[in-house]
This record gives sequence, C-alpha cells and structure tokens, in this order.
Amino acid sequence: MNYNNSGIGSGSRTSSRTFEFGRTYVVRPKGKHQATIVWLHGLGDKGSSWAQLLETLPLTNIKWICPTAPSRPVALFGGFPCTAWFDVGEISEEGPDDVEGLDASAAHVANLLSTEPADIKVGVGGFSMGAAIALYSATCRTLGQYGNGNPYQVNLSAVVGLSGWLPCSRTLRSRMERSYDAVRRAASLPILLCHGSADDVVAHNHGEKSAQALNSVGFRNLVFRTYNGMGHYTIPEETREVCTWLTTKLGLEGS
Repeated sequence: MNYNNSGIGSGSRTSSRTFEFGRTYVVRPKGKHQATIVWLHGLGDKGSSWAQLLETLPLTNIKWICPTAPSRPVALFGGFPCTAWFDVGEISEEGPDDVEGLDASAAHVANLLSTEPADIKVGVGGFSMGAAIALYSATCRTLGQYGNGNPYQVNLSAVVGLSGWLPCSRTLRSRMERSYDAVRRAASLPILLCHGSADDVVAHNHGEKSAQALNSVGFRNLVFRTYNGMGHYTIPEETREVCTWLTTKLGLEGS
C-alpha cells in the first residue's frame, strides 16, 4: 500500500466553494491488473481505514484507490467540521441535497479513474456516505452529466454500496425520463447494495428505498442484500458477497 497527498490541483473548484481532498491510499494488485475501483469511506473516516481491509481481500486483480474526503462543516453535527464527501443535515429522502458537494466528490472520483489504461475496467464503491457518492456517480454515469450539467465521461463497470443511500432520489425519475440513452445505460450497469437490518445510523429502510428508486427508473442489473442483525459496519459474510459479485461482474481471472 502506498499513498500520496493531494495538492491544490486536486481540489474540485465550483462556483462558490473549493474542496481540498485529503491523502489518497492505493492498494496495488498482487496479480494481473484487470480492474481499478475507487473505494470511499464514511463520514468522519479516512482512506487508510478501508485500504487496510481491502488489502486483505482475495481479489488479486483489482487495484484499489482510497481517497480521503475534505474536512468541512457538517450540518448533521451542528456545523462541526469533519471529513465528509458532501454536507448532510439528515439522512432521508426528504432532506436537502448538497449538489455542489456531491458533484465535487463525484468529479474527484472520476478524475482518479480517468488515468487508468483503456483495457482496465473501472468502478466505484463505498460505505455509508461513501456509498452515497458511489450511487450518485452511478446516476451521473447513466445521465452522462453531473448535477450541474457538466459532462460525466467515465465508463463505470461496477458500483458497490454498503450501508448507504441514494442522494437526489426525488429528481432522478424526471431526469432519467428525458433520455433514452440514460435508461439504456442504467439497465447495463451492475450495482450491488448491501445493508444491515439493525443499522441504527442509516436505517435499512433508507437503503431499501434507494434500491427501489434505482430499480424503478431502469437500473435492472441491481442486487439488494439484507444482513439480519448487522448494524452500521461490515461483516465477513458481506465481504465475501462483495468479492464473489465483483469477480463475476468484472470477469476477473484467477491468480
């Protein structure tokens, strides 16, 4: 595993805010490099936490890129600053969406993947708030643009969301209905969503509703898994499911 610091050029500049992303950790493939996945941590965490876990997985053909979110005031914590991919006041379908922050983080992910070789399949995954960015990236990919209208140009091959939710779900249907190409791309994008039934941070109901919202607008290649008794964390059973699913969907060879 190695890492680098993001410089000024790594910040995503928008009309009113500049986001400086933290340290990025990279887990190199132990076998033939076939796929690269950006994996995003949850609220208040950092990239190194997940890099250490991902390094132990039996997925020797995957390169993992684990960035660290910018530190910013978070409304959910009364404005207290912590690492966050976007601002959030409440975790629900009814809360306001920080489209500016969502776009900045999705663009950072796309930028990290944009330099991968053409023959390498790319994907994005994450936990909790990181899963929210992964799902937001999936919608940007299918729509061909970010929330601000700028073009999204990364061809994602797989998306994984653990214990997360779908941002901007209220406007997704109307945006999807304007584009036949978006519906076609949605139908072919593999998505795996996993959630614990005892999650007391992001309720299982939010994860389930997110899966239903995606499925209803054309994301047909979607699997939603429930883990009975699991809280807001991961367990070996879930990790094995992710490994098996990625191996199949990305067509990974054995080491």
